[in-house]
Amino acid sequence: MTENTRQFSSLVVDGMERAPSRAMLYPVGFTDADFHKPQIGIASTWSMVTPCNMHINRLADDAARGVDGHGGKAVIFNTITISDGISMGTEGMKYSLVSREVIADSIETVAGCQGFDGLVAIGGCDKNMPGCLMAIARLNRPAVFVYGGTILPGCHGDKKLDVVSVFEAVGARANDKIDDAELYSIESKAIPGPGSCGGMYTANTMASAIEALGMSLPGSSAQAAISNDKKLDCERAGEQVVKLLELGIKPLDIMTRKAFENAITVVIALGGSTNAVLHLLAMAYTAGVQLDLDDFTRIGQHVPMVADLKPSGKYTMAELVEIGGIQPLMKELLKAGLLHGDCLTVTGKTMAENLKSAAEYPAGQEIIKPLDNPIKKDSHLVILYGNLAPEGAVAKITGKEGLQFTGIARVFDCEELALKAILDGTVVKGNVIVIRFEGPKGGPGMREMLSPTSAVMGKGLGKEVALITDGRFSGGTHGFVVGHITPEAYVGGPLAVVEDGDKITIDAETHELTLHVASDVISQRLAEWQQPKRRYEHGVLAKYAKLVSSASEGAVTDKYLDYSVYNIK
Repeated sequence: MTENTRQFSSLVVDGMERAPSRAMLYPVGFTDADFHKPQIGIASTWSMVTPCNMHINRLADDAARGVDGHGGKAVIFNTITISDGISMGTEGMKYSLVSREVIADSIETVAGCQGFDGLVAIGGCDKNMPGCLMAIARLNRPAVFVYGGTILPGCHGDKKLDVVSVFEAVGARANDKIDDAELYSIESKAIPGPGSCGGMYTANTMASAIEALGMSLPGSSAQAAISNDKKLDCERAGEQVVKLLELGIKPLDIMTRKAFENAITVVIALGGSTNAVLHLLAMAYTAGVQLDLDDFTRIGQHVPMVADLKPSGKYTMAELVEIGGIQPLMKELLKAGLLHGDCLTVTGKTMAENLKSAAEYPAGQEIIKPLDNPIKKDSHLVILYGNLAPEGAVAKITGKEGLQFTGIARVFDCEELALKAILDGTVVKGNVIVIRFEGPKGGPGMREMLSPTSAVMGKGLGKEVALITDGRFSGGTHGFVVGHITPEAYVGGPLAVVEDGDKITIDAETHELTLHVASDVISQRLAEWQQPKRRYEHGVLAKYAKLVSSASEGAVTDKYLDYSVYNIK
């Protein structure tokens, strides 16, 4: 090891004057020899809050062994996680997107304070992943991200289950399609052990995006949470960070605009979550990369959706793992000219070099369709504009729902009121459910609408009802849905003045979201509109609402910091 590999830790532990620092480190396991090694922080998101993260303490130990066995000194530390699946549909869900910022802030804080020379970050539930990458980008010290891995499916009869199965079972119970006993059977069998939600939901989407970005080792995104492959992935990540230190390769060398385009391409091909739009925009901003909503449209015109994965498809992530994960798909995308093969990755090699050794999918598999015979010829992530979304909105339209929907607005000022109306039959065929004041500032926190969208599916209205919101959606959402509407209602976006009975059209072909109300009437309504009172006056949600940017800008909290008040130029 050279002194260049200890750029930050040397400032903390070297020299006579740093004796107090060394004294503090002996009791946590440092030996005299360790003070001459690069220190690698292992950012663990372990928690017993959720099955997504309940095993990550063991994975952190595996990563630490990889560091310690290859000339570094590992230091494990924790950051928070929350559970979307548990808090969904409650006031607590407002903290979900906020947790992404807290995770990024906390990892940056610990690594910056302690003088770590590099990082391994291990994430499970979906906000962990962009949060970890945002911290890695801010610090710009050699780093590898490790995905905690997917859960295995539960089973009810001959049907494979996951958490979305339970949300949809609630709608089925409300519609008397199943009884209490079957609902209990589904809920008690759906989550059999550790790992993140088992479809191409947000966790698996973001893990795949980060692998395509080049910030995870090949294969990391498609491994079961409890598996020897995942254990080895962690050990190799620890080893690789030490190598990256020696090579002088930093995250911002990898997280380039081309790399983000690769991530978008893979998310589209996999039919990934709408949350990927929000998180990739945030990650790109943090990395200093220019990326906007229109990049998703531009790339999506040429990239087919080929993965038949839940929620809109048949198969689970565990089944994709069995046939080789995303590496064979990426190899095909590269051959088709849809990936940038010259992008650097955490292996120290380019994407093209990594993919040379990737196997092909086994003959006869039906999970990943051929690029020339896709499920949808272009992106399922559709960016919409129009008089309801002047600054953009994000739809998830696979084509199975149709490509256009026109209906009559049923307006709700929060998620809970909408869910009640769906379950009690107030919402009927032909309605466009409008849920507003759920945006980043208005919620605050931009809750996911999995409860109402799952209730719609459970009630059998998936093709008969649309839902639009300035909130966002779980990766488990499917149906005719539009989220991330900007400007959000709370800041006076047109969504704020939609009324019951207004006609609304969602058109995935023209990329328009239209309120069929005369422009002068909309202007008059907005002139008479009054902003609601803030829902939180202090605490983390109040701080978030004050600082957060628009969803069309990634909903980050450090974009509008006004340093002028401190006379800083």
